[in-house]
Amino acid sequence: MDPIDKIARVRIEDGRILSTRSRGRDVWYLPGGKREPGETDRETLTREIAEELGVAIDPATAVHVGTFSAQAHGHPGGRLVRMTCYTADHHGEPRPEHEIEEVAWLGYADRDRVSPVDRIIFDHLRQRALLA
Repeated sequence: MDPIDKIARVRIEDGRILSTRSRGRDVWYLPGGKREPGETDRETLTREIAEELGVAIDPATAVHVGTFSAQAHGHPGGRLVRMTCYTADHHGEPRPEHEIEEVAWLGYADRDRVSPVDRIIFDHLRQRALLA
C-alpha cells in the first residue's frame, strides 16, 4: 500500500509553529494536505494553504524543510503518511477556513497534542533549535 502523500507548510515565529485542528478532531496538524493528480509540491502547497488558512503562498519562496514518514493518524496500523514540508512566504492573515476549526501557535511542549508524523517534525525542528 502506497503511503498517503501530503504536503505541509512549516511556519515558525518566536519558537512556535503554526498548527491547525480540523472540525471534530482532537489532534493538531501542520497546515497542508493531499496532492491532487498531476500537482507539483508547490502547487499542492499553494492550494492547500489557501483552502485551510485563506492566505496566498508565494511559491517562488518555498524551501524544502524535509520529508517525514510515520503511521497515519486515524488509519489502520501499517498505513503510512509521507509529509513533505516547506517554508514559504505568504500574503494575508492566517485564519481557519473550510474544515479547519482552529489555528494556534504550538511549542515543543505541545508535542503530545499533534499527529505522529508531526511529532517527528517537531523533534527535527527542536534538534535544529527552531522550536522552543
